[in-house]
Amino acid sequence: MKNSILFIAALLASASTMLRAQEDQADLYDIAGEFAFVRIQYDSYYDGGYYGGPWATDFPAADENFLRGVARLSNVRVMSLPKVLRFDDEEIFNYPFLYALEMGRNGGLSLSPAESENLREYLLRGGFLLIDDFWGEQQWDAFYQDFSQLFPDRELTELHAEHEIYHTFYDIDGPQMIPGRGGRRGFGQAGIDIASNHAIVDDDGRIMVLINWNSDMGDGWEHTYDQWYPTQYSNSAYQLGINYLIYSLTH
Repeated sequence: MKNSILFIAALLASASTMLRAQEDQADLYDIAGEFAFVRIQYDSYYDGGYYGGPWATDFPAADENFLRGVARLSNVRVMSLPKVLRFDDEEIFNYPFLYALEMGRNGGLSLSPAESENLREYLLRGGFLLIDDFWGEQQWDAFYQDFSQLFPDRELTELHAEHEIYHTFYDIDGPQMIPGRGGRRGFGQAGIDIASNHAIVDDDGRIMVLINWNSDMGDGWEHTYDQWYPTQYSNSAYQLGINYLIYSLTH
């Protein structure tokens, strides 16, 4: 298993060094790599906000930095540029890992029947959806209003530290509270300082949907090179993200 020293060495170079490394290590990237980072564009009940909606928060820096981290810290070959797709796009079936965030903002996500049907089929066929970065009971309720209709007959399961997803690549002591860039060190948002992970599993116990509640992995990736963002939280964001990715590729 890797340790935090590797993270410091690999991920805390300056931005210019990072770009030179990408050019010098072109073999790490592949236009048809094993892993493409797919971010989901979705509608909220109240559209607007930064970048036209909460779905685009941290884009594209978080996505691109995570791809660089995966390329350098694992043997998974990656596509260098992230993709943006919607749940009703048939192309999602080409990718085993989808990422979405802030689904509790702006009244929560609004799923069309076509999106729900396509996403349900994608997940039952073996796909994996990671939902990140929403905080507190109010945002949970807004998110769950529509999302609970996706699998109304399946209960959410809270994941604990012994679950294999925390031990697929790195050994991690369960969910980690990763604060947003604007939060105080050691503190979360909406009065929440403890993260939890919840999952929807298929009939064989495979995680189809992982909900990262009260934690902001996206900011951990986006602010990798920000001197004001604590290194420990970026490290945690990469460790968790790579574990989730390896799980999605092997289950």
